[in-house]
Amino acid sequence: MDPRVRNFCIIAHIDHGKSTLADRFLEITGTVRKEEMVDQILDNMDLERERGITIKSHPIQMQYHGYKLNLIDTPGHVDFNYEVSRSLAACEGAILLVDATQGVEAQTVTNAYLAIENDLVIIPVINKIDLPGAEVEQVTKQIVDLIGCGEDEILLVSAKTGEGVVKLLEEVIKRVPSPEIKKDSPLRALIFDSTFDSFRGAIPYVRVFEGEVRPGDVIKLFSHESEYEVSEVGIFRLGRVKVDKLGSGDVGYLIAGIKEITKVRVGDTITGKKNPASEPLPGYREIKPMVFSGLYPVNSEDYDDLRSALEKMKLNDSAIIFEPETSAALGFGFRVGYLGLLHMEVVQERLEREFNLELVTTMPNVKYVAVLKTGEEVEIDNPGKMPPQAEIDYLKEPYIRAEMITPTEYIGNIIQLCKDKRGIYKSTHYLDPKKVLIVFELPLAEVIVDFYDRLKSISRGYASFDYEHIGFRRGELVKLDILIAGESVDALSVITHRDKAYYQGRELCRKLKELIPRQLFEVAIQAAIGNKVIARETIKPLRKNVTAKCYGGDITRKK
Repeated sequence: MDPRVRNFCIIAHIDHGKSTLADRFLEITGTVRKEEMVDQILDNMDLERERGITIKSHPIQMQYHGYKLNLIDTPGHVDFNYEVSRSLAACEGAILLVDATQGVEAQTVTNAYLAIENDLVIIPVINKIDLPGAEVEQVTKQIVDLIGCGEDEILLVSAKTGEGVVKLLEEVIKRVPSPEIKKDSPLRALIFDSTFDSFRGAIPYVRVFEGEVRPGDVIKLFSHESEYEVSEVGIFRLGRVKVDKLGSGDVGYLIAGIKEITKVRVGDTITGKKNPASEPLPGYREIKPMVFSGLYPVNSEDYDDLRSALEKMKLNDSAIIFEPETSAALGFGFRVGYLGLLHMEVVQERLEREFNLELVTTMPNVKYVAVLKTGEEVEIDNPGKMPPQAEIDYLKEPYIRAEMITPTEYIGNIIQLCKDKRGIYKSTHYLDPKKVLIVFELPLAEVIVDFYDRLKSISRGYASFDYEHIGFRRGELVKLDILIAGESVDALSVITHRDKAYYQGRELCRKLKELIPRQLFEVAIQAAIGNKVIARETIKPLRKNVTAKCYGGDITRKK
């Protein structure tokens, strides 16, 4: 064991003060000089600062009283759940940060369970104790109930003023175990994140568990057989700092001239060519997009710019997938897959800002599975690609397990909302007399449109929401087509539940009637399932005004 190394991370719900606490650590350990200090120094993307969320994780090494402290920052949002789990796998301990005014929220619960699964030492911390609305006693009870620790183990800090942060750093050194050192074993390093440098290629961020790696070594990855020669290894301060080698227990980066970021997958294991390890580190899985939408440029000349913007974006974010598609109404564009709704918003906003593009987005939809009468299964990420109805036996849709934490007075409204969304009730658990955790199983398609907005409005913003995918289930699903003047418009077709098809078709027709300008002829807007029309609106023609051109001049002309 190297007794002077500690690898730890901070886990919290969005906006509980994770990035601010990291700022204080960097200040106390002297990693950043006072004059270089800005708020949320590790969140270096404009979007991260504006929304107050962490999108990419940023590792950093600090020196404190002779100890090497590796802080691995984690994204807080549910869409990046897999990246969080890999960041946790690279640590031995975690600081569980809870806001004294908000208490335990949905992602606090999920992240705490992830940390427990990875056998991490958890240090519970209550933040923002300087605020007048802080309810320390109540939040203490919630944390004890959540992870079963003693009240005396919970530390109180204010990340903003710095109160209690020095004691917290000392507790990290005391409670978090040092990493096990296995120098003589074959190299095994976990990739917990990566970035792309246009000169040096894809750069994996790694935690070395066994063996060591130096410049000149030839490495290979378990998920594919390509081999690379390492040209540089290093650690993280505010930038990348070159070192001679990375040994067992270290956190750092490798540069090995890897040209494509798709080859560097989060959770994959790196080993050496000469003396390869027999099996990878556990926990790796391929990230599969769950939400899809069409992206089209407003000006069709921007199509090539959109393609190159998506390719550059994929270098930083390997979870996006995209393929070209054409639509009769919108022209040429791309079908893009995302991890979830927040991921979709972030990607679209980054494309518009960083590449100056104007985009049209189609309604998001999820991936369905069609089971054909032959027994074959076909994945459908675009309603336009659905096989003919006669060939389909039934359709399956993705389900999620949703956890919502809310003040008790909103329980009835939230249960009603979930039932309206075809939810299956699972359980209710009181965290304290005023706060309750409700668990439902819901179809993902019902969640991606307006569920989160409605949850926030019926709970006045107090409810928090988190979810995980639990697989596909059979559903009564149909394809709803929209016909304008008898022609089907592919960009507007959706897959929906049979019970909701009539209502959804009627709403779509009504909206289109408001949007489409009147013509000199009658335009029929119809919603249809197969050959059966279930809703119709008609846009009346403009009447020809025969006498309109007779005004002006002599009145007898009109007579």
